[in-house]
Amino acid sequence: MIYLKGTAKAPGTCGELVEGTIDGRDFLITCPVDIWSEITVETTGEPLQKSIFSKTQQAISLAVSKWNTQPVTFSFSRKSDIPLGKGMGSSTADIAAAVQAVARALGQEATSEEIADLALEIEPSDALMYPGIYLFDHKKGRWREPLGDPLEIDIVVLDPGGEVDTVQFNSNKNLVQLNAKKEPLVQEAANLVKDGLAERDPEKLGRGATISAFANQEILPKPDLDAVLKWAKEVKSLGVNVAHSGTVMGILLHPQAADKDEVAEYIKKKRPDWDIFTTRLIGGGIK
Repeated sequence: MIYLKGTAKAPGTCGELVEGTIDGRDFLITCPVDIWSEITVETTGEPLQKSIFSKTQQAISLAVSKWNTQPVTFSFSRKSDIPLGKGMGSSTADIAAAVQAVARALGQEATSEEIADLALEIEPSDALMYPGIYLFDHKKGRWREPLGDPLEIDIVVLDPGGEVDTVQFNSNKNLVQLNAKKEPLVQEAANLVKDGLAERDPEKLGRGATISAFANQEILPKPDLDAVLKWAKEVKSLGVNVAHSGTVMGILLHPQAADKDEVAEYIKKKRPDWDIFTTRLIGGGIK
């Protein structure tokens, strides 16, 4: 048996900058951050054991089918700093890294499009496999639009606890109606974020993200979002964003205007029961 091995890393997210529908078309605008999932695949000759990371196993199987004509059995190992079930892109990052790891093991390099297509076969997916900041139809992949490079923004991530199942959330029969109701706000939010990226204006991006966060309150309410916005204003932040189908919230900071660690300590004093950590906005893409 020929020994094959491949490794790849994919970033997580702090929710999304915007999510909803425009003219009935589902989309999100990515918020990739500097936390990572690394997947290594290798041929060991051992049958693949059942794992709690069944989506990763599915991604490996799909990638093998795409790039190899002969049956190959890969085992995998996972190193990740991305919390599970929080809306931080943990499963998409695992899937994307697994696909690229298999491709590399087989002497290929998967494109962002190929990784996204395989990820969407498994579940609704973030577009963290694309470089920069991306607008993406996270359900069917019919809308894919590069929006440019990230701005220099620090993020204080706030997690009050709990988990949200992304697949279950996206199967909610009322989602279409609820998304339609918030479309005017989502359109405004998307325009502000697009303009903010194009004009390199972090304040516009922050305003757009904040509008989208509050527009989502009727779909997946964050009971503490009003308080978080109040604290965000007190530290002179750019605004807030949320995981629209998860638990986390983010306070967006201009690095020259506020120290992310000081802001994190400020919030920890108010909510010592929350999980709070800092990161920064980055461009997406697989390493």
